[in-house]
Amino acid sequence: MLKKRPAAARGHADHGWLKTWHSFSFADYHDPAEMGWGPLRVINDDIIAPDTGFGRHGHRDMEIVTYLLSGTLAHGDSMENAITLRRPEVQRMSAGRGVMHSEFNPSADTAAHLLQIWIEPAVRGIAPEYEQRAFPDADKRGRWLPIATPDGRAGSFRIHQDAALYATLLEGGETVEHALAPGRRAYLHVAAGDVALNGLALGTGDGVKIAEETRLTLTAAAAAEVLLFDLP
Repeated sequence: MLKKRPAAARGHADHGWLKTWHSFSFADYHDPAEMGWGPLRVINDDIIAPDTGFGRHGHRDMEIVTYLLSGTLAHGDSMENAITLRRPEVQRMSAGRGVMHSEFNPSADTAAHLLQIWIEPAVRGIAPEYEQRAFPDADKRGRWLPIATPDGRAGSFRIHQDAALYATLLEGGETVEHALAPGRRAYLHVAAGDVALNGLALGTGDGVKIAEETRLTLTAAAAAEVLLFDLP
């Protein structure tokens, strides 16, 4: 089963300093049919204007991955981290029993474009955790590169859920495959470009809910950046 989530069907808000698209219900956007997919709860496609950002606010019991598509992002939190994120760096934060943080675009003239991803953890009340590291674009080209996994394999972040996040960069005509174990589901998000998943045509911002499939074949019609979530 492949159920397309068209980019234009996502929730959207324009706050001036922030343009955001919600793949699942978030903030003032609520759709009972779009509350997430398995433990995947949020994919927010955010464009933050120069010299603006999210003020200090709190989270708890959530695995939060910030995947930067372009620009820079300054992060500060109650764990005493004060770090600037630049592509190809990715950020992982386990909010655990509670963390306060802020996210700010420090550039005077360039917007920051990012995907903020929330995955519900399998354990609650743990000590908050933070890390960031580079996942070079060269390592994503023509293959699924693990970004976050339950066991931290192949240099990925270790998250507190039986879920894995992969990213790939493809040129037109390139194909990558992924095998899904029995009983697993998946979600695919097209960050940029035009692709086909098992023959289903997709463009920038489109997503797909996937269930009862054993093999996923992704082919790019043009240069593309795509994220894949392998989920329980």
